[in-house]
Amino acid sequence: MTGARVGSALTDEQVAVRDLVREFAAEEVRPTAAEADETEAFPEDVWDGLAELGLTGLTVPEEYGGFGADETTYAVANEALAHGSLAVATALSVHCLATSCIAEFGTEPQREAWLPEMAETGRPVGMFCLSEPQAGSNPAQMATTATYDPETDEYVLNGEKQWITNGERGGVAVVFAKAAREGGDGRSAEADDAITQFLVPADTDGFEVGKKEEKLGLRASDTTGITFDDCRIPAENRLTEEGKGLSAAFRTLTEGRIGIAAQAVGVAQAALDEAKSYATEREQFDRPIGDIQTIRHKLAEMSTDVSAARLLVREACRQAEAGEDYRVAASKAKYRASEAAMSVTNEAVQIHGGYGYTTEFDVERLYRDAKITEIYEGTTEIQKTIIARGVLGE
Repeated sequence: MTGARVGSALTDEQVAVRDLVREFAAEEVRPTAAEADETEAFPEDVWDGLAELGLTGLTVPEEYGGFGADETTYAVANEALAHGSLAVATALSVHCLATSCIAEFGTEPQREAWLPEMAETGRPVGMFCLSEPQAGSNPAQMATTATYDPETDEYVLNGEKQWITNGERGGVAVVFAKAAREGGDGRSAEADDAITQFLVPADTDGFEVGKKEEKLGLRASDTTGITFDDCRIPAENRLTEEGKGLSAAFRTLTEGRIGIAAQAVGVAQAALDEAKSYATEREQFDRPIGDIQTIRHKLAEMSTDVSAARLLVREACRQAEAGEDYRVAASKAKYRASEAAMSVTNEAVQIHGGYGYTTEFDVERLYRDAKITEIYEGTTEIQKTIIARGVLGE
């Protein structure tokens, strides 16, 4: 990306991307969001539209047909898309996690084999398989194994992953597992430093998709478990050296947290916009409720929260683009933006009164969707832990 930027201001190119995604979200995404939420069906035509705009290649380097977006461009695109539908934005961000892993950790043949199609058509849809039923906030406790078979030059995966976005519709998964060697003459799968990253096509024998989760929010996004039952993949599908997967996962998650923070800002902004509109139209006591000081103060607090969260996202982006250690900044952005998403959507429902509790207005869906931003890609508690370590210089 090119163009000078001062402080939190955007370059002309970043503004153009933001406005492009805003327009698409307003015209194509937002109108389908309520029905997609109700039917729990992902809008595939919207996904095709994202591919046509080049957004499925957002984090793919230009030499492989992608957009090559910097952190700020990625953030403003996520915010604008989440303003239309967090479910769609989440599906795209996970796809981008997968393409980022291939681009950063893959071999040249792997990049050439996967990235051009994933960027141009958005298919195969990417998945990111890290969490497990007993290993969420602490991925080092994962139990999934990848045992190397020297006779066939393959890894045999066994285990279970959970909370997999794009689980039903995905075509290729970035999978983290503990690598081991047959015969006991190599690395033990019990060691934390055995965690390794693999590229696993969804049509591989032994790759089994579990039931679709029924969720409070984000209902249009398909979330499943994935089971590996003697799932064999060629050794050339390994993305990192054995034992280098956990550090790769943390790097990827740090980058992803900026995107999630931006999505939370998008949800909060959408709720604020709905509340402003309702406050100017709804009348009580012979005047718009927006004339009532209590409502005006709510809107002031909501707007301030959104602006503050957005600035934290921009600062995390700035540090990442400057090559600084931005782990704490990313956690601050995700922590504050997700808190803002919850508080702003809650107040938006309150401003709508009884109508806010019905599906007739979007604030009800926004309120349900906002909660997940405090949980996925590192809970609020994990973000506070990371921030505290930074404060104490640990």
